Amino acid sequence: MTDALGSIDMPERGRSEDDTAESTRKPRRGGKRGKKGPLARMALFYRQIVAELRKVVWPSRSQLSTYTTVVIVFVVVIIGLVTVIDLGINRVVGYVFG
Repeated sequence: MTDALGSIDMPERGRSEDDTAESTRKPRRGGKRGKKGPLARMALFYRQIVAELRKVVWPSRSQLSTYTTVVIVFVVVIIGLVTVIDLGINRVVGYVFG
C-alpha cells in the first residue's frame, strides 16, 4: 500500500536504522513554554491578547452609527416578517381546527 509520499509498508531507500529509531522517540514537550509556571503562562496569555487587540481596526464613530442603524433596521424587518408568518399560521390553524 502506498501513499503520496511513498511506501507505507517499507521504509524509504537510503534511510538508515538510526533515522527510523529517531522517528520513534517521544516528542519534546512544549519547548520554552512547557517550562514556565502558571503565572508566567497567564501573563504571556494576556500579553498576547493585548497584542491581538492592537491589531484590530476599530470603526470610526460614523461607521459605528451606520452599522448600528443597519442592524436595527434588519432586526425590525425580521421581526415584522416573523410576525406576519406567525399570524398567517395562526389563522390557518384556526380555520382548520376552529
